[in-house]
This record gives sequence, C-alpha cells and structure tokens, in this order.
Amino acid sequence: MREFIFRMRGGIWTLLFVAVLFMVRASGTEQRYACIILVFLGQVWRCWAAGCIGLYRGENVKAKRLAENGPYALMRNPLYFGNFVIGLGWSVAAGFRGVMLFTVSFILLYVAVIIPHEEAFLREKFGIEYEEYCLRVKRFWPLVIDVKALCEGFDATIVMRSEIHTITSTIIGTIIILGVTLCYT
Repeated sequence: MREFIFRMRGGIWTLLFVAVLFMVRASGTEQRYACIILVFLGQVWRCWAAGCIGLYRGENVKAKRLAENGPYALMRNPLYFGNFVIGLGWSVAAGFRGVMLFTVSFILLYVAVIIPHEEAFLREKFGIEYEEYCLRVKRFWPLVIDVKALCEGFDATIVMRSEIHTITSTIIGTIIILGVTLCYT
C-alpha cells in the first residue's frame, strides 16, 4: 500500500490542491500576501533541496547516495517540507477549513505513509550510514546546525533539470488560487 501511495504522490498532491481550491472563497489582502510568501519560500526551499539530492524524480524510490548536505543537514525530508509550506500557502487562501484539510491530509498521507516508505528503502540501501544520519538529523526539525554542510553539495543544473515541472505547477497553482480569491471579492 505504501509503495502504491508513493507512486501516486504527484496525483495525490494534485487532488489536495483541487480540494483546497474548492474551499477558496474571498480572502483579504493579508491572506493573499501570506499565500504568495509561503508558496515562494516553499518553492525556494524545494529548489535548494532538489539541488542537493541528485536523482529523485520518478515513481519508485531511488538514491545513488545518501544526501546529507544543504537542507538535508537540517532535516531528512526537505522536499516534503517545501511541499508542506507551498500547500500551506495555498490553503491560507482558502481560510481555516482549507488549512485544516490540507494539514491533516498531508500528515496522514505524507508523514504516515510516503515518508516511512522512503525511509525503509534508505535504511535497507544505506544501513548503518542511514541509521547514524537519523540520529544526527530529525525528519523535520533541526537538532544541530552544521553551517558547513548547509553550504555544500548544491548543483543548480539538477534544479533546472528536475524541478522545472514543480516550479511551473506551483506558479500556475498559485495564480489559479489567487484568481479564485479575487473572483469572490
């Protein structure tokens, strides 16, 4: 089941977007600004993570090496954290009900299913190296900040190759959500 949900994570993300979109009503200027700021920060974070991970796109979990630099020095799941911040930005435009729907859905699907599936793969592939990494770095909250590791391992060519779809989808999604909020104003 976890493997199936992992393969479908792009479609699940789209369904979450649509669910939030249907909850959007008129929102104030502050909500629209908060949406833009959160989406921007989430996408920048994702780009940083994508530039440090190497190979990650696809329906199956894969990794040539264990990513431990850049945002991976702060948390084990920076791509999903970026997704959460983007989705939170979108859901802010939908109001409290949108934020609750998105947050609960994200926790149930990503934190409880998708991330454990990836972790099982990494644990099997990298063994003790991954276990030691897990002791140093938590899923989403930094224990210790290694400034040197934050500045290493970024490759902008990976971002341009692998993240352009996400950047485009994020921009289009944000324009749609903001447009809907303006229609209700």
